[in-house]
Amino acid sequence: MLWALQQELAMRAQDFSEEVVETVYFGGGTPSLLTVAEIEQLLATLRKEYRLASVLEITLEANPDDLDAATIKALGASPVNRLSIGVQSFFEEDLEMMNRAHAAIEAENCIATAARYFDKISIDLMYGVPGLSAERWRQNLQKAFDLGVTHISSYALTVEDNTALSRFIQNKSYPPLDDALALAHFQILVEETKKQGFVQYEVSNFAKPNCFSKHNTSYWKGVPYLGIGPSAHSFSGSQRAWNVANNAKYLRAIENKELAFEIETLSVTDRYNEYVMTGLRTVFGVSLEKVRQDFGTAYVAFLTKEMASHIDAGALELVAGVLKVTPKGMFLADGIASELFCLESL
Repeated sequence: MLWALQQELAMRAQDFSEEVVETVYFGGGTPSLLTVAEIEQLLATLRKEYRLASVLEITLEANPDDLDAATIKALGASPVNRLSIGVQSFFEEDLEMMNRAHAAIEAENCIATAARYFDKISIDLMYGVPGLSAERWRQNLQKAFDLGVTHISSYALTVEDNTALSRFIQNKSYPPLDDALALAHFQILVEETKKQGFVQYEVSNFAKPNCFSKHNTSYWKGVPYLGIGPSAHSFSGSQRAWNVANNAKYLRAIENKELAFEIETLSVTDRYNEYVMTGLRTVFGVSLEKVRQDFGTAYVAFLTKEMASHIDAGALELVAGVLKVTPKGMFLADGIASELFCLESL
């Protein structure tokens, strides 16, 4: 697989020849299973085949049970300069409900050790969990603050079809999710992170100044990105591509010097809708001038008409030509964005 990833990097370099790589993200699956030497191999291929920025953000995604002290120390001496750790909760009962492999003490020890080697550490925390009191949620956040975390990605618990959680709720062995509880937790999240000097630069992402994720920010701003490996997604600005999800099929294609992926060309309307969706979720908002330049005056007129009622309701505000959600509208940003979508070409 490592060989195949290097081959794909080389085979697709031409697709990215006009871009300067500013961020590398080892994510999806369990990239922390890679040794530092294997990470170096992939980065060596990247240096050979691509143009790299002078300052490169290199993130490794991992779970606490994958990061023992020796692994963290080795990563600290590698080019990786940012860790994203899937904590979810600092309470044992929450982790058991989520069927997480790590224990709460593992998460604490992992972060404490990582802080000795990394300036930028992000963790994931889950809210909206039935039975999670406001006090315990505050304690979860305080633990993150006390450990010196510089970035928090926090999402409400959701139920996907055909999962164990959906079956537990259906047979009433687990309580249904409560939107009011999730909203209450979200409001606490916003309040407590602000007190600690974090910036809510995206609906679900909070960071200390100068600690925003360059990777995530690029995605929300519509910057082209290249995904390598099974199931990986790529974006060129006007097209999306996604690699075959099957490992064996992926490997066979690479052995035959082929790329196994599907591709979709986005219409102007598709790109407008995506810009509205991602823009409203961020502190950067939706620029009417960018809409005019990228999609045309008809889309500016459409957006201006559709946003009026949300501005009147106090959920959106237009400041210096940039449309943003207000604190009142933040929790409902996705729903508001969907009401600004254009359903046909203009």
